[in-house]
Parts: sequence; structure tokens; C-alpha cells
Amino acid sequence: MISQTTEYALRAVVYLAQHASEAWTTKQIAAATRVPAGYLSKVLQGLSRAGLITSQRGRHGGFQLHADPDKLTLLEVVNAVEPIRRITRCPLNLSSHGDDLCPLHRKLDETIAAVEKQFAETPVSELLGREDTPEPLCEFPAGRNVGTGRKVNLRVDAE
Repeated sequence: MISQTTEYALRAVVYLAQHASEAWTTKQIAAATRVPAGYLSKVLQGLSRAGLITSQRGRHGGFQLHADPDKLTLLEVVNAVEPIRRITRCPLNLSSHGDDLCPLHRKLDETIAAVEKQFAETPVSELLGREDTPEPLCEFPAGRNVGTGRKVNLRVDAE
């Protein structure tokens, strides 16, 4: 239903929302979100152009979420990289259909509309996890001792 590019954008935004106090390099975000760095770089450019994230060059540079996760919706993230396309005319260009959708394409558009509505009503902050759910993009719950007697460090340092 959604493209790989869209999912990668959502992963990156969720990760940046989880770690909002610091700037993160493409390589760090790629490692944490399991997205190929080259592909992620293009996704981050789209998010930056849309004003959802900011980038800073230099030694302590990287990407940070610019938008408030409580106000930023999934639809805004999706539309920044690959806007949802509704079906407004017959995709087969059948002249007899014109602007009237057949039952198949009407149902498909209704489904797309429902997804669009759900994305519009869901702030990024809702995806950051709760105590009763696994932490997004994380193998272990935050702060849990994983047989080491110490907290898990989720930061992936650049080499």
C-alpha cells in the first residue's frame, strides 16, 4: 500500500523524533533504521526540502526533526516524499467513464481516502511507543538491562 520510500521516510522521522536532542548523520540514521545509506540520503533530502527536518554541515552536523512530533502528522511525512494519489478519473481512460468511477475504482479510491484520513489524524508522537508496547526501531526496550547489568546504548556512532 505504501512505497518503500515512504516507509523509509517514516522510519527516519520516528527515529529523529525519538532522539530529538541531537543531530544524527545519515550513516547513524541508516544503521538504526536499517535503511541503505544512499537511499536514505535521498529520502532525507526530500524531508529537508519539505521543512520537516533540518540539516547542519560540519563536525557536529547531521539531521534533526524540525517539526513538533505532537503536531506533525504521518500524512505530512508521506506527502513530503511521495504524495498519496487519489483516483479522480478512470485510470483506463475509458471515454464512457469520464469522471465517473466504476465500482472497482470507486472502492479503491475510498480505501485510499481512508488511509489518507488515518495518516492525517495520526501525529508522529503516537508512534514513539508506550510502556506497554515495543519501542519503535529498537531490538530491546529503552533502558532495559540486556544481560549486561547496564543500560543499552542505542546511539550508533559514525566511523
